Amino acid sequence: MSTLPENMIAVAISEPGAPEVLIPETRELPVPTDEQVLIKVHTAGVNRPDVAQRLGHYPPPKNASDLPGLEVSGTVVGLGKSVTRHKLGDKVMALTAGGGYAQYCVSHEGHALPIPSGLDMVEAAGVPENYFTVWSNVFDRGGLQSGENFLIHGGTSGIGTTAIQLAKAFGAIVYTTAGSDEKCDYCRKLGADLAMNYKTTDFVKDIREATDGHGIDVTLDMVGGDYVIKNWKVAAVEGRIVQIATLNGPSENVNFAMLMVKRLTHTGSTLRPRSDEFKTAIGDSLVKKVWPLLEAGTIKPIIHATFPLEDAAKAHTLMESSGHIGKIMLSVE
Repeated sequence: MSTLPENMIAVAISEPGAPEVLIPETRELPVPTDEQVLIKVHTAGVNRPDVAQRLGHYPPPKNASDLPGLEVSGTVVGLGKSVTRHKLGDKVMALTAGGGYAQYCVSHEGHALPIPSGLDMVEAAGVPENYFTVWSNVFDRGGLQSGENFLIHGGTSGIGTTAIQLAKAFGAIVYTTAGSDEKCDYCRKLGADLAMNYKTTDFVKDIREATDGHGIDVTLDMVGGDYVIKNWKVAAVEGRIVQIATLNGPSENVNFAMLMVKRLTHTGSTLRPRSDEFKTAIGDSLVKKVWPLLEAGTIKPIIHATFPLEDAAKAHTLMESSGHIGKIMLSVE
């Protein structure tokens, strides 16, 4: 391997604020700890938590980089002394606790995964954050089974396009909401059995009719706000709702009687602060159960646009406009 440089270009958050606070700067290369690998970044993914961090609402965990960026693809160029899963030169996709908006970043060896055959480096970088999140919350936490009714809000987001494809691949009946007829059409192309424009239709009414009153067995929600009670209304008896974000803010005046009568489970989680061991277990499950689907082309990450690293502000502007379908990426090489 060639000698590594002392410094790198990274995009930092100069202060909490609008996308323009994302400023390229020179930083020293991060040094991997015993169980980490150093990755020369090819592509980095842009995600909603990056936006929240930029606004000052989602500080990085202790000992994590202050740079945004939770997923990358690239080449392993450095090894911690205890690393056994990788060797120098390996091509990987990796979940990171931060630091992805840079030419080099570190990841725990168990969160850096082999790239499935058939995926290019841009597509590979669009996998970790969304696939770790969906697998952990829909299948592990929500317990989605073949034949069950599954609802995902925001079907054309990175999370949404991932959840639709994975749920369908594992035999669920998929329902989704999206903000335009065009987006609903795309959701159906991905496999959604029913896609509803939440701006023009009542998804509670539509789901009740479509399921003959049975309702939804598992809901993955990142909206919150008034969607909480709507999710309870459409839930089946013994239904499970998993909350992963609250883009519409907190929920008020929620009637818990409905939760009790239907024996619902409403849970939630965040991925970034979880332990290395927890994330490694998710990664191992993905390689075993999901990588064959990626290699067969049954599912794939949906890439909407790729910006140069120095144009991270433009990427965040696009994300906040909700004008995208699928993933927004940053090209580092």
